[in-house]
Amino acid sequence: MDTRHFQVLRVKIVAVTLFFSLVPLFALGITIYHEFSASYRSKIAAAARSLAQNRRNSLELFFRERISQLTTVARTDTLGQLRDENYLTKVFNVMQAQSKSYIDLGVIDQDGNHVAYVGPYHEKLKSVNYAEADWFHAVMAAGVYVSDVFLGFRKSPHLILAVTVVEGNTTWILRATINSEIIEEVVKEAQVGRQGDAFLINKNNILQTASRFSGSILDRPSTPDFSAAVGTRVEEIEYAGQEFLFATTPLTYPKWVLVIKEDTREELTPLLHARYMAALILAGGVLLVVVASILTSRSMTNELMRVEREKASADELLMHSGKMAALGKMAAGVAHEINNPLQVISEKAGWMSDLLKSEEIAASENFEEFQDCIKKIERQVERCRSITHRMLRFGRRMEPTQDMVDVNLVLSETVSFLENEAHHRDITINVEYENDIPRVTTDASQLQQVFLNIIDNAIDAVGDFGIINVRTGVSNGSGRELFVEIADNGPGIPKETLKKIFDPFFTTKSTNSGTGLGLSISHSIMQKLGGRITVESETGQGTTFTLYVPVL
Repeated sequence: MDTRHFQVLRVKIVAVTLFFSLVPLFALGITIYHEFSASYRSKIAAAARSLAQNRRNSLELFFRERISQLTTVARTDTLGQLRDENYLTKVFNVMQAQSKSYIDLGVIDQDGNHVAYVGPYHEKLKSVNYAEADWFHAVMAAGVYVSDVFLGFRKSPHLILAVTVVEGNTTWILRATINSEIIEEVVKEAQVGRQGDAFLINKNNILQTASRFSGSILDRPSTPDFSAAVGTRVEEIEYAGQEFLFATTPLTYPKWVLVIKEDTREELTPLLHARYMAALILAGGVLLVVVASILTSRSMTNELMRVEREKASADELLMHSGKMAALGKMAAGVAHEINNPLQVISEKAGWMSDLLKSEEIAASENFEEFQDCIKKIERQVERCRSITHRMLRFGRRMEPTQDMVDVNLVLSETVSFLENEAHHRDITINVEYENDIPRVTTDASQLQQVFLNIIDNAIDAVGDFGIINVRTGVSNGSGRELFVEIADNGPGIPKETLKKIFDPFFTTKSTNSGTGLGLSISHSIMQKLGGRITVESETGQGTTFTLYVPVL
């Protein structure tokens, strides 16, 4: 696969993301720089305004990034993938690698059922139904939802992010819980001086983060009510017998208000502190955007490459299946055409045998030789007829079916296909079939293809004078699975290679000897048939493949 296209795509994604992310940050930095050139009181007011806007932008950037990340996951992966909690755990780990703000991740269907969950409250939340929850109706209506901070049954402050995904006729929700302490840390950076304070309130004037002097989280602050603030405002207000500077600014999403309180008596000290903090935050924001852009672009391109590889593997498998079907039809046609002359030869041989009974021919000195030749002809005709019958059965099995199958018989026919090649290379194939094993309902042709692939690989592995042992039986005596064990005394497979043998296009053979699809196709077939395949190998000791076929 040519990866240059994906590398170019990755560079473009990073470039565009950095451009649209860094321009606002640099613009903010320039604005703050000019504000510092104002007069003394203007500097204090400007510093408070800039600090409030900077914190607001940081908070909004935080939520936009989390919503964007959650939306990307929801649109990149399907409901079927995310319902698998193992797969959801991998997605959650990737998200956590980029940000440690997530507590858990869950998938909720359109009926409010929690169908998959990753996090510390699995036992309590996995079976919860949210159909009556306010946030569930809100996200179903709006598509994106950010809650206020609440305690819930966890008894600790947190909030949730949720996005709605429409997949065909199905609507589902991807929901993440955010640790409110992360937000509180961002807000606390706006606390300037000994008397400085900063906190978030919602539209009901309830604290969303703890206040330094005005109350605890989820309480009403003792300061004036700023919940109806519109736009960024900086004003001096007498509070608790002292003049304080209050800077307020509403967040676009969620609908909170950031409140910053400063002591005007501390003069320029908070202003200078804010200047250095702004520079630090700008540098941190740039670094965060750069890292997030690189990680996101890498994740997206890696996912695209994986999809391309899977598509190539599926196309190759489809082509291989088509070739096998065509080969089966051709074998059946050839066998049918050969059967007609064989029938004529058999009849003529029988007629010649009848002629030998006449007195004149019976008295011939070559009578015994004639009789021996006719018997040899009849034996060879029967041998050819047996071969053509096997070809006909092989051809019929190319069509997908679900029949009652005798695994011993299918395996015996498969071994007979390869006996000549094994004999030519002085390879011994030992068979040990357990009698009276139950029949299974499966696709005989697909099963035979797996047997062919494994035994053919074993023949290639052992080389001349090798030994292959084929054995069948019932797994652990349970009667629920049959096993087919194919062991060879070849060179074995190294441990570092063993984990890759079922990967598409992976092969240890030369370019002209194999495509790397045989074991991958066999693994896929066994999964589709409801079975499984295992392998054990040790360098220098040979390899053993064990196929398990379910008994329904």
